[in-house]
Amino acid sequence: MSMSRKLAVIFTMVALVGGGRASAQDINPGPGTVEVTVIPGGSMYFTDHNNGTPFTNYNLGAALTYNVNRIVGFEGEVGGSLGVSQTLSIAGLTTTGTRTPNILSYTGNVVVSIPSGSSVVPYAAAGIGGLSMFQRPELNVTTTDTYLTSNVGGGVKWYAPNGRWGLRGDYRFVDTRSNATSSTFFGSSDRFGHRIYGAVVINAVR
Repeated sequence: MSMSRKLAVIFTMVALVGGGRASAQDINPGPGTVEVTVIPGGSMYFTDHNNGTPFTNYNLGAALTYNVNRIVGFEGEVGGSLGVSQTLSIAGLTTTGTRTPNILSYTGNVVVSIPSGSSVVPYAAAGIGGLSMFQRPELNVTTTDTYLTSNVGGGVKWYAPNGRWGLRGDYRFVDTRSNATSSTFFGSSDRFGHRIYGAVVINAVR
């Protein structure tokens, strides 16, 4: 191999290595175009607003977010709120060790991120959706009732240096609209709830 060809090979290898390093350095931790959120744990607390029974459920679920840019995104979320045994006060009577109804929620949200120039990204969110409360006869919830919901809140996301995954903490204030078939347990008027969760975020598409 001639000297000129050897030099060409060396320069090509240096360029490839340098380009690979530059590409790695160009990765800016932050929201990808498509994000998947996996929610392994959280809680949902319904207040005693308008004489409904206050209670807390265990939350889990998942969300899929399409980010139009680094500021605005659209998110679809499905969550399960699992009933847990607790002390409840129903119509002035206190019960102990009673399990609350399971709940399925589904929402569409607009997420507005606040660019920070770092791997920590605060955001605000709001949306509408639905909530289905499943039967729990011992609490006089004899049918599966569905309610219209709205939510507003926000949180913060942290992204790993490789930009592929991160962690998320989220809070939402939830307004649940009443309906004609609502059980006495949930109440016949609008209910307010507070939901908080911790999650893992995966940048499925950068």
